[in-house]
Amino acid sequence: MKGVFILFTAALFFMSSEAKNKEVATLGAGCFWCVEAIYDQLEGVISVESGYSGGQTDKPTYKEVCEGTTGHAEVCQITFDPEVISFGEILAVFWSVHDPTTLNRQGADVGTQYRSVVYYHNQEQKRIAEAQIKLVGDEKLYEDPIVTEVTAFDKFYQAEDYHQEYFANNPENQYCRMVVGPKVEKFEKLFKDQLKK
Repeated sequence: MKGVFILFTAALFFMSSEAKNKEVATLGAGCFWCVEAIYDQLEGVISVESGYSGGQTDKPTYKEVCEGTTGHAEVCQITFDPEVISFGEILAVFWSVHDPTTLNRQGADVGTQYRSVVYYHNQEQKRIAEAQIKLVGDEKLYEDPIVTEVTAFDKFYQAEDYHQEYFANNPENQYCRMVVGPKVEKFEKLFKDQLKK
């Protein structure tokens, strides 16, 4: 698939120069159940936590975030080993498993809490995200323009315990079967060589 090849070529070119054992990415790509289920399987990812970022309310609840009054987005905080997978490769998956051209929605999930967003933790992450957005636009991998926000990370609030590993713990849930499952299957086909053994 041309798009995946371009994204991984870009990922290698835009690799972070930081040599650390751990790095953190905070990404919003719609429902955090989907994002967590995907990144959990990626080689080099150490942990994935579902939560909320980008709003003005301290310690928001899921109910408050769903009402759209807190300003927060549903996000996943992804801790990864940059010697195994680069931030650029993390983003290559991000562009491929959600629609970054729909403002404040992913499929039937509508509201600012479902916005596409990269909360960068340092200037290198910002540079990589902006460079990949330009590349994705230049290569016309999507028909419409990218609307993904690239914003400085501030705070992360971990979501309630029952949201953690939601897809793994609730595979028979209707939303998991209808929405999360197909996204995970698509990811597994596109990135089969990058899955944990």
